Amino acid sequence: MFEVVLTRRKRFGWRWQVSDQSGKIFADGFERTRPAAKYHGERALFFLLSQAYLNNRSAASSED
Repeated sequence: MFEVVLTRRKRFGWRWQVSDQSGKIFADGFERTRPAAKYHGERALFFLLSQAYLNNRSAASSED
């Protein structure tokens, strides 16, 4: 299971991270506004999940 975490950085903006349950970070970034950080974090999560699906799908078709 993955999660997107947003962290406030004093005056400078927001940090976003996509990590798994064990805390391993798969993607991270920094944005000026919270909505932008939320968007980029969720976008990275979607990309990560879509790549895993495509990799599993191509592996399954190569076994046939």
